[in-house]
Parts: sequence; structure tokens; C-alpha cells
Amino acid sequence: MTLTDRARKKAEKLDRLGELSAARDEERGVSLWQEAFRRLRRNPAAIAGAVVLGIFLLVAIVGPFFVPYGPTDTIGIREGLVKSGQGIIPGPSGDHWLGFDHQGRDEFSRLVVGARQTLLVGVVATLIGLAVGALIGGIAGAAAGLGGRWGRWVDTTLMRVVDMMLALPSLLLAVSIAALLGASLITVMIAVGVVSVPVFARLLRGSMIAQANSDYVLAATSLGVRRSKIALSHVLPNSLAPVIVQATLTLATAIIEAAALSFLGLGNPDTAVPEWGVMLADAQPYLGIRPALAIYPAVAIIITALGFTLLGEAMREALDPKLRK
Repeated sequence: MTLTDRARKKAEKLDRLGELSAARDEERGVSLWQEAFRRLRRNPAAIAGAVVLGIFLLVAIVGPFFVPYGPTDTIGIREGLVKSGQGIIPGPSGDHWLGFDHQGRDEFSRLVVGARQTLLVGVVATLIGLAVGALIGGIAGAAAGLGGRWGRWVDTTLMRVVDMMLALPSLLLAVSIAALLGASLITVMIAVGVVSVPVFARLLRGSMIAQANSDYVLAATSLGVRRSKIALSHVLPNSLAPVIVQATLTLATAIIEAAALSFLGLGNPDTAVPEWGVMLADAQPYLGIRPALAIYPAVAIIITALGFTLLGEAMREALDPKLRK
């Protein structure tokens, strides 16, 4: 399968998801989000994901204020406990729950402080992708649904650019952007955010096109309401459900991709600042001595991404009109 075919199929799936998620539940007089929340409360996967995310947010926001040691304090070397050159890196103890890293820093403290950095990268990258993607998708959706012939031309032009971005593997595109901009924390946020732009754009466009064919749009048009007002005040707010769900799923992939860029040396060059991807990369030379140094951040990344994925998939099911019947 060529890259063009793969991009076309991916685009079709995103368009279809946007159309399905744009449907509204009117049979029982309950709003879309009320019904979705009821379904989420009965979904074990949603509850598990929410618990994982709650713990992660608590650790990331509050944890750094209560860590027993500073993330850059080389207490292990100062006390003569760590001699990485001789293969001596002590493991967990009563005072150091996860032991030391190769520079004698408390591993537990660095893991907790690194959660905030990981959360910051994931949230900012997702917001970048959401803002730019929603702008492109909103213009394309409004143009295609309400813009007439010129609108369809604008939609086609924007979507071909989006299709070209979809044709490239996401990690390859992120690595290319990060390599061009140079290694830094901001570079990681931009690179990961740009990768998610076409997904948000396609979803919002498909949802807005589906909403543009609704009866309330026809009624507003027949009453002489301006098309721009219809698009901004009615079509756009009613089309955001699939985009919000995708933002939750994108947070999971953003964390993984940011960790991958940091692992490849394209992240924050300041290794003194804890970040799970950087910690994972720093542990590679010491896998034979103490593999737990790589296991701790890897497990943290996996569990956090799993929490976002469980909650995002549960939200997608709750908002799916076929499952709400």
C-alpha cells in the first residue's frame, strides 16, 4: 500500500468519525453530553482511565512540592554510595524508595518532578495541534458546507495540504521538524503539535459538513441569517464533540512521541531537568548494571498513556450515535 493510499484511507476514517460524532440524541430529550456522561459513569474502562489520570495530575501538579530530595541533588555521589564508573548504583532503600540514578540523584524525586515536565509537553503540544487543526478544519468545514463554489475550492486546497501531512508517518514528521528547529523543549512541543494538526482538521471538517446539512441550518438560512453567523454560532459549537474526544487521545500519543524525541536526543538539552524520555535515554548505558533506571520511566509513560487512551476510547463510544440507540 502506497503512502497516498494510506493517507486517503486515514482521511476517510477521520471524515466518517466526524460525521458519526456530529449526530445528536434527541429521542429522550437528553443532551449529547448528559447522555455521554451517564454512559461514562457505567463504563469500567472510563473509570479506570479517570483514576489513572487523576493520580497522574495529582503527582504532576502537587508532587514536586513534597519530594524528599531535589531532582539535581547528587546526594549519592556526595555520600559515596554511587560509583557508576565501577558499576555501583544502589537500588531502593528506606530513605531512597527507588534508589539512585547514575549521577547519584534520587530516582523517586526525579520521577515525580519529571511528571510535571511530561504533562507540560503533552498538554502544550496537544493545544498547539488543536488550535491550528481547528482553525484549518473550521475554515474548510464552513467553506465546504456553507461557502458555495468558492467555498468548495478553499476546502479542496486546504484538505490537499492536510492529506500531504497525513501521508507522512507521524514520528518521522516530528523527528524532521525537531531536527530542523534544533533540540529544545519548545521544539518538542511544536513538533508533536504539528503532527496532530491534520487529525484535528479532518475531524472538525467532517463534523461541520455533517452539521451543515441539518434542518436547523436550512431553517436559519431560509430566515436570512448570515452564513458566517450560522457557521460560528451554531455549526461550530455543535461539531466539537469528536474534536474534544480526539484531544484526549492525542494527549496519550503526544506524551509517547515527546518521550521518543527526548530519547533520540532532540528534546531538552538540559539533562538536569527531569523528563521521562530523557531519563529513559540516560539509563541506556547502565542497563547491564541497573535496568530499573529504564523500567521506572518506561512504566510511567505506558501507564499514563494508557489512562488517556482508556478515557478517550470510552468517550468515543459514549458519543457514538450507533451505541447510544
